[in-house]
Amino acid sequence: MNRYKYLLKNIGLLTLSNFATKLLSFFLVPLYTNVLTTAEYGTYDLFNTTIGVLLPILTLNIQDAVMRFSMDARYSKKAIVTVATKYLLISNLLVSGILLCNYVIDFSAVVKQFSFYFFLMFLAQSLSGIITMYARGIDKISDLSVSSVISSAITIFLNIIFLIVFHFGLPGYFLANIIGPIFQCLYLIIKAHVIQDIEWDGNFSNEEKILTKYSVPLISNSIAWWVNNASDRYIVVFFCGLAENGIYSVATKIPSILNIFQVIFNQAWSLSAVRDFDPDDRDGFFANTYRAYNCGMVILCSIIISFDKFLAKFLYAKDFYIAWKYVPWLTIAILFGAISGYIGGFFTAVKDSKVFAKSTIYGAVTNIVLNLILTPIIGVLGASVATAISYFEVWALRYWYSKRYIRIKINLARDLISYAFLVIQASALLLESIDKSIFICETFISVVIVILYWNDIIAIFGKFKDSIHRKVIKK
Repeated sequence: MNRYKYLLKNIGLLTLSNFATKLLSFFLVPLYTNVLTTAEYGTYDLFNTTIGVLLPILTLNIQDAVMRFSMDARYSKKAIVTVATKYLLISNLLVSGILLCNYVIDFSAVVKQFSFYFFLMFLAQSLSGIITMYARGIDKISDLSVSSVISSAITIFLNIIFLIVFHFGLPGYFLANIIGPIFQCLYLIIKAHVIQDIEWDGNFSNEEKILTKYSVPLISNSIAWWVNNASDRYIVVFFCGLAENGIYSVATKIPSILNIFQVIFNQAWSLSAVRDFDPDDRDGFFANTYRAYNCGMVILCSIIISFDKFLAKFLYAKDFYIAWKYVPWLTIAILFGAISGYIGGFFTAVKDSKVFAKSTIYGAVTNIVLNLILTPIIGVLGASVATAISYFEVWALRYWYSKRYIRIKINLARDLISYAFLVIQASALLLESIDKSIFICETFISVVIVILYWNDIIAIFGKFKDSIHRKVIKK
């Protein structure tokens, strides 16, 4: 299959699943901000954040190895599934032990109160990580898309039932967001014949060593990404309180618009990068896709920043409205996370998991240092600015490291200028007293960014037009 056609096919299928999941949950934000208090939302976010760091440690990040090696026909599916299941069971037993110890020692009262939900969240996320990665690796993208729609529908339905009809509050929010993903896993287990591939009496010690040799270096990468994504939550809680963390967590909902496109593209791209890797990029496939991706993400980022306050009025109820201040910087962070993920596809293709860790660790250290400096001074805004800067650093380092493996031609100077314009937009938006003038300024900058990328926009539409034309001729 043609490189572009394969990539676009997967993007189309993943768009179906991610739009169903992300976009519909995005429109439920007004429900959450009306029904839950800032402290309750902050509690859920803190649990989710904590599980995010426990997962790669306790599972040895085996899900990343599952995807990469299930794409390689030389490795047995039975071996991959059996090894992954082993680490899934071990990790959940360890979490049970940790929660039991906390119940006895009472180290954290909030974890003790909601320990049952904490365990179910970890179980759902650890199982989902392995099963969805396996489905991607064996090219069950259509089944993955259907399962995501099912999960999304169940999650949204249960949120409405538990929060509005039965008034379960925070426990209802926990349950709705646990049950939906579990149903997705059950669907994929059946479709991918996972149960049939588990072979407990098989000797897969050699395959286990190969998988863990790849996945273990990625633990530090995952933890570093967690630091970039989530460590600021703990610093915000320490300096500003649990309620402010709830507001900060809600601030991520508008940037999630951009995150939808990042998730869709990067999931499809990781498959294409492995399948079609070419260190010389002879036909320009990698350069073309990078330019198109970067162009689209920058323009969307600029538009989201411009309309930040309008979206906040629609989405953020009551005390949550102030979250608009943090949105621009978190949106910029997602932009750099997106193009960092694109470049990461090269390292996946050559199975160099150590480069992932190196670049992300540097960014994580910067994030923590800047958080500790800025959050006490300017509050939650400092945490969001620190996140944006650290993501920029990760992108810059990965771009530099990628030159070892591949030669792609991009207009770096133009890109850096456009990134500077985004920072100006984010800074200008903080001048609250002159909303109308600022909106005009924001719109003008968005237009300038579009002009900067005009040639890339023309090229993207040209390729799309040619693709449609070829299909018409074939018919």
